Amino acid sequence: MGTVKISPKYQVVIPRDVRESLHLTPGQMMQVVAYGNRIELLPARDIGEMRGFLKGIDTTVVREDDRL
Repeated sequence: MGTVKISPKYQVVIPRDVRESLHLTPGQMMQVVAYGNRIELLPARDIGEMRGFLKGIDTTVVREDDRL
């Protein structure tokens, strides 16, 4: 685990090994999520990359009578 310093402009530099392992590129969009006292940066993915990610999901759930 590396540490980073927050600049006066509230910027941080993602360590090289993390950037390389996640294949991050300059200008790439990130989602910022706060969980209690922690911050997570998630690479924003193109919607086209999501195609098929639910393949094989079980859709045979019991539904209420007024739901189709």
